Amino acid sequence: MKEQLKTIQLIHLALILGVAFTYYFLSDLSSFNDLFTLPDINSSTIYIAILPMIAFISGNIMFKSMLGKIDKKIKVEDNFGAYQTASLVRWAILEGTAFFIITTNTDFILFGVVLIIYLALLRPSESIIQNDLKNI
Repeated sequence: MKEQLKTIQLIHLALILGVAFTYYFLSDLSSFNDLFTLPDINSSTIYIAILPMIAFISGNIMFKSMLGKIDKKIKVEDNFGAYQTASLVRWAILEGTAFFIITTNTDFILFGVVLIIYLALLRPSESIIQNDLKNI
């Protein structure tokens, strides 16, 4: 499981670094205070404001749904492939939403940064994986 854990952690790190570098190069953070300035939300930009919440909810629903199909009688190591797939789906939803936000409207950069932070907090570890697979 150590080899598999290193692989999934490397994939996770690559996803975070990819989206973080994109934010660094595509955004104009000349002032750190600009990051915390909320843009005006109107009828044409409301979807960008609610998109992170939709990504959070749908990513977690997909993750739990995919883990729900795992046979609990099988050892944790044998279920690792299904766990990795479920994690990749959740991460892809979050990363895709963050990319969409930065390419659509850079005024909403704070929402994308929050998604990147949440994605970083989802770092897989052996204890987290075992806990997730036992609590399905």
